[in-house]
Amino acid sequence: MYGRAGKTRGLTLIETTLVVATIALLVGLALPAVRTLVDSFQSQGGTRSVIQAVLNSARTMAVSRQRYVGVRFQKSCVSDDLTDPLKGLLDAPQYVIFITHDDYRNMGNIGNGFRAIEGLEPIKLPDTTTVLDLARITGSANVIDPVELNNATAFSIVFSPSGKLIVHDVRARNRDGVNQPDNAATDTTKHSMDEVFNSDRNIILHNRGLFIQDDYGNVGLSEEPSRTSFVICDRNLLRRAYENKMTWTSYLSGINTQGLYVNSYTGDLMAAK
Repeated sequence: MYGRAGKTRGLTLIETTLVVATIALLVGLALPAVRTLVDSFQSQGGTRSVIQAVLNSARTMAVSRQRYVGVRFQKSCVSDDLTDPLKGLLDAPQYVIFITHDDYRNMGNIGNGFRAIEGLEPIKLPDTTTVLDLARITGSANVIDPVELNNATAFSIVFSPSGKLIVHDVRARNRDGVNQPDNAATDTTKHSMDEVFNSDRNIILHNRGLFIQDDYGNVGLSEEPSRTSFVICDRNLLRRAYENKMTWTSYLSGINTQGLYVNSYTGDLMAAK
């Protein structure tokens, strides 16, 4: 009895095959749930959570720094064509940038100059959504076009030094305060090394900056009052409206009820009533 070989433990080839097949089946069944979980972070709810977090941070910084501080929504410039700086705008990622008001002497003698806060990188919003400022859509009866889209996706929300939401004129500009800088100019006072806001020329030709500053009214970027509300929309629906040359009136009629308002005293987001 003691010389008998011990019984071999383990799985046979058939059993191993069945186990692998079962695991594969379970993984296949779980994938939709995993995709749903991932998509939840890319949904409108995920975008709202990100925005709420940055609004809270901006409000806190306004109080601690005793300055006007806000957040800027804007699509990055992805164009490679200086004659068409809005090329690729529809698919360009949208970001939230922390901005602060600066002394007019540092901003090219403009009183409402805001620059990106140094040390805080722009935060990319989920690719499945687009945040729109309905108040800036001036051509509501016109077909959605790049200028109007750029106009609607570039806006700011600002808090006062007391932490209260306010309406304040904003002109987002590079930290050097240069109007439409050109780094190819021989006069270096016309240059800007800002890595966030810069001219279309410096972004496209010199790879300096991510967002076109507010010196280009012809592409929908100029001084404008900060906002107190916005809407988060599905990018695929916006794409469909854009490609089908729908009017803003037709498109907005389906999303107006999705508007979000910022509480003036707490900075919390509230759904439209």
